[in-house]
Amino acid sequence: MSASPSAPENPANVTITLPDGKAMTFTRGVTPGDVAAAIGPGLAKAALIGEVDGHEWDLFRPIEHDAKLRLITKKDPEALELIRHDAAHVLAMAVQELFPGTQVTIGPAIEDGFYYDFARAEPFTLDDLPKIEAKMHEIVKRDLPTRREVWPRDKAIAHFEGIGEHYKAELIKSIPAGEEVSIYWHGDWHDLCRGPHFATTGKIGDAFKLTKLAGAYWRGDAKNAQLQRIYGTAWRDEKELKTYLHRIEEAEKRDHRKIGRDLDLFHLQPEAQGSVFWHANGFVLYHQMETYIRRQLTKAGYIEVKTPQLMDAKFWEQSGHWGKYRENMFVVPDEIPNTADDGPIVSANASLMALKPMNCPAHVQIFNQQTRSYRDLPIRMAEFGCCHRNEPHGALHGLMRVRQMTQDDAHIFCREDQIQSETAHFVNLLYHVYKDMGFEDVVIRLATRPENFGGTIERWDAAEKALGDGLRATGHEFEIAAGEGAFYAPKLEFHLRDAIGRSWQMGTLQLDYVLPERLGATYVAEDGSRKYAVMMHRAVLGTLERFIGMLTEHYAGAFPTWLAPIQARVIPISDKVKDYANAVRAQLSNVDIAETSGSLRVDIDHSAERMQKKIRDAQLLKIPYMLVVGEREAAEGKVAVRLRSGKDLGAMALEQFIGRIKAEAETRRDLNDGPGD
Repeated sequence: MSASPSAPENPANVTITLPDGKAMTFTRGVTPGDVAAAIGPGLAKAALIGEVDGHEWDLFRPIEHDAKLRLITKKDPEALELIRHDAAHVLAMAVQELFPGTQVTIGPAIEDGFYYDFARAEPFTLDDLPKIEAKMHEIVKRDLPTRREVWPRDKAIAHFEGIGEHYKAELIKSIPAGEEVSIYWHGDWHDLCRGPHFATTGKIGDAFKLTKLAGAYWRGDAKNAQLQRIYGTAWRDEKELKTYLHRIEEAEKRDHRKIGRDLDLFHLQPEAQGSVFWHANGFVLYHQMETYIRRQLTKAGYIEVKTPQLMDAKFWEQSGHWGKYRENMFVVPDEIPNTADDGPIVSANASLMALKPMNCPAHVQIFNQQTRSYRDLPIRMAEFGCCHRNEPHGALHGLMRVRQMTQDDAHIFCREDQIQSETAHFVNLLYHVYKDMGFEDVVIRLATRPENFGGTIERWDAAEKALGDGLRATGHEFEIAAGEGAFYAPKLEFHLRDAIGRSWQMGTLQLDYVLPERLGATYVAEDGSRKYAVMMHRAVLGTLERFIGMLTEHYAGAFPTWLAPIQARVIPISDKVKDYANAVRAQLSNVDIAETSGSLRVDIDHSAERMQKKIRDAQLLKIPYMLVVGEREAAEGKVAVRLRSGKDLGAMALEQFIGRIKAEAETRRDLNDGPGD
């Protein structure tokens, strides 16, 4: 195809406009690949797909109309998802070459990788993964050409049923009428897919690896057939792949469940699915976090309340949760159970109650107990509310996904003209907390109006502007998550990056116009009229369980001194200094720490083990300080200070050490040389 700077109108020609505004004329049916070649061989080689009028487009797919074109390469942010999408196809192709008769179902790109679900009578094993991965590399090396075909719906259904791909046939039946049924071929292998795909399998590269096996239900429904899922990861190059695999290796070392066992923090057991047994060391973390947040909320002008865990179903019907959220609620009959050996435990006529899955409707009840004036607002109402959600057993994951949780929950009842200032007030609080927790890399996303939304566009526009202005007032930048707002209003999401680069969504701020209207949360306006309050749902930590789990992995169990379950351990060299060791511990334990829940947490190792073994034991428990005392230290009133990293700080007067550890505990800033010290 030849390009020219300009040409007269010709139905056989199309005008392609590039991102820099340059217009090029081509023969109708030109492909993005042709355009890339016309621009230069380097771009032709680098291009992965095109973007035609905002829609992703195969390089080999014809363009039949005047269009804006952007060529996407590995440098663009879309590249990773594209690579992973193609890798999923190559995975399915490899499996069917190695294991004929296997049905392929669904295989999307996901965060950090991809997966494909397969229907096969015989289960895959971990030993199969290297074989499949080798076959994938072989398919990439073949550099098979890709082509796209659009089939009539009936033809596609008949074809896939005819070759035994019943799941694919079912997928085609569910495609809305009027949508294209597109089939992609990689060499002689084909799959139902919306695309786009690379021009050849070779474009994927070799920076991929299969990672694990899992079970999955067809279409995510436990009532359907169980499938086998193979996960993989794919990246732009080997360097990115190695970085990711190192991160995964680090993540396994930092698994909060293992560290929880090693440090005696908590445990879970089948008889209490999704509920945490906090041990003494773990409850120190829990209590410290709760105490810390409570103090910050008090300073920030919040009032703290406590609401019931068990409430009548009528209450949840009124709030709207009964219809939309009931499957995730624990429902309880309001009836004394039958204790006889025969007969049902409860009758069919029992009234129903439910354990609360969230606190917000109960907070509205407190708000409604008084007549509120515009002068009373904002009211910032907080609760460490114990909530229950009926999560599926398979979804539970240590502290990260539980059934019983405690939220650092709060709701701000305010006027519309206060949204901006309350947003800024909350964001400043949140950043202060995160900084104290050791997180300074925070990404904020403003989720805007979805396709299906409640309320008016005017109200949505005003709410989005208020949230955005509130964020700008804090000086923090943010990203727009277009169309990802809640049904009733926009929301803010706060993502933290941990020590190994993982992102965690923790804090949220959501605007809600719906619940106040459902539950009658009104105030008397300045003109004497009744107006509905704006309700802002907010959390800084999210849940204490999940945040502690994340903190455990972030610090690999080596918590900063202010949080550490045991802050210092006294280690006597011999029984001769037993009395002095006890006196050191007693003096340290009586040191009050401002802004915390008590005094220093110190224990003592009086075991008969050798000193080096005692030091090693303390290091394994990741205790920040070891205070070794012998006859010299006893005589001089000193302690020999060691860090958990192994660094020896030498002997110092006990009062000097008290000043050091007290400063760390009160400022929440370790004086040590770095993480893990």
